[in-house]
Amino acid sequence: MERKVRVRFAPSPTGPLHMGGVRTALFNYLFAKKHGGDFLLRIEDTDQNRYVPGAEDYIIESLKWCGLVPDEGVGFGGELGPYRQSERKPLYKKYADHLIENGCAYYAFDTAEELDELRKKAEAEKQVFSYDLHTRNGLKNSLTLSPEEVTQRLESGESYVIRFKMPENRDIVEEDLIRGRVSFNTNQLDDKVLFKSDGMPTYHLANVVDDHLMNITHVIRGEEWLPSMPLHILLYESLGISETRPRFSHLPLILKPEGKGKLSKRDGDKMGFPVFPLLWKDPETGDISRGYREDGYFPEAFINMLALLGWNPGTEQEFFSITELIESFDLERVTKSGARFDPEKAKWFNRHYLQQKSAAELTAMFIPELKEKGIDADPKKVEIVVGLIKERCEFAKDLWAQSSYFFQAPESYDEKTVKSKWKADTSEKLQVITEFFETLNDWNAEAVKEAFSAFMTAKEWGFGAVMVPIRLALVGGSSGPDLFVIFELLGKDETISRIKKAINKIQ
Repeated sequence: MERKVRVRFAPSPTGPLHMGGVRTALFNYLFAKKHGGDFLLRIEDTDQNRYVPGAEDYIIESLKWCGLVPDEGVGFGGELGPYRQSERKPLYKKYADHLIENGCAYYAFDTAEELDELRKKAEAEKQVFSYDLHTRNGLKNSLTLSPEEVTQRLESGESYVIRFKMPENRDIVEEDLIRGRVSFNTNQLDDKVLFKSDGMPTYHLANVVDDHLMNITHVIRGEEWLPSMPLHILLYESLGISETRPRFSHLPLILKPEGKGKLSKRDGDKMGFPVFPLLWKDPETGDISRGYREDGYFPEAFINMLALLGWNPGTEQEFFSITELIESFDLERVTKSGARFDPEKAKWFNRHYLQQKSAAELTAMFIPELKEKGIDADPKKVEIVVGLIKERCEFAKDLWAQSSYFFQAPESYDEKTVKSKWKADTSEKLQVITEFFETLNDWNAEAVKEAFSAFMTAKEWGFGAVMVPIRLALVGGSSGPDLFVIFELLGKDETISRIKKAINKIQ
């Protein structure tokens, strides 16, 4: 009987969730939903020394903002919990003991200082020290000590670790669902620590035990875990649980914008873009890192952009709803090589999703900002304004920059435009125009345009001589939507007032 697809996203709460981590969660989510399976969130907090307060809540909030809601996990319930590894501590010892009993692991009593000394000595000889099948028989462990001495050391409470005993000269071959056939020889691998004397397992043991107990069928994770795969395969075998072993897939790195090296927080700080989904304030230093949400990105734009970093649909399509991503997603179309992140492409995606939103949706986002500025505008007017200027925006926060003049008279005027367009007779002409505007009763855009055209024809004035100065007076610059629409939205009195103010200030 075929097992139900079950995948997990298993971050460590050691800081904010990097966008690479969000992509790992996304690909797990898409794979699970494509195959009618379950997506789990497990918090891997076995390394208590690196635990950062607030990081776990940040991970959960990030997933919710992205719309990647787990079926089970920390904060989401489920029958195979607890889903926080520190709460599963009693589970792991029996698996470590089993490995000791069947000769697949051993106790090691070497102190941190002794191992540091061996590393330094090797370094001086231009070698690299590794605790492995080549060195373990000369070190302080249960393979070299008598059973009585091992028992005595354990009973006296001496500090120890349990290490995996890597078998000699075995080829571990696996079909990675992304990378194809990968092979490792055990002679090149070290004896990793599986369990510490403080009663906590390391990532390797806890990860395998939890995937087994939570019925995980597919492990989809970053390529940095590829070297750990042979150990994990051997652990399944040594624990006698190979029949539950998941299939492995290792995702490519997200690379810096220039294409070399893994994308890091420093790249974002240096080049002015976020690398985290949400804003993060470091609890120790107080340093603040930008977030996509706070920078004004829509979650659907962020997710669409991430999906195409390392995966392609095999078509020219670039914009995908989450439903379309689920339907199209296939691990075989995930690339083996790193995917270069382009911050400009991220903005391009956001612009697309902003343009897809109705003026009413954007108005609902914009009105609170206007209220913060003390502007109590008519929502109907705001919606008309938003409809006029949204095509000039990449982010909702651009709405104010593109439309402020509809709600506040400009305090200054673009110097270049003044210099090139405000001629010696401009003020005089605008004064005559304001007097003409005073005579108009019908102030809708079409009526003003018709009357003004007739007036200009009668005066034999070129439109070019006055239209840019009028726009400058109304908006402070030389760009914006149709001028007669601006007239109508500002109203007759405000339009005349702004032209008079410009005449006085620019003169």
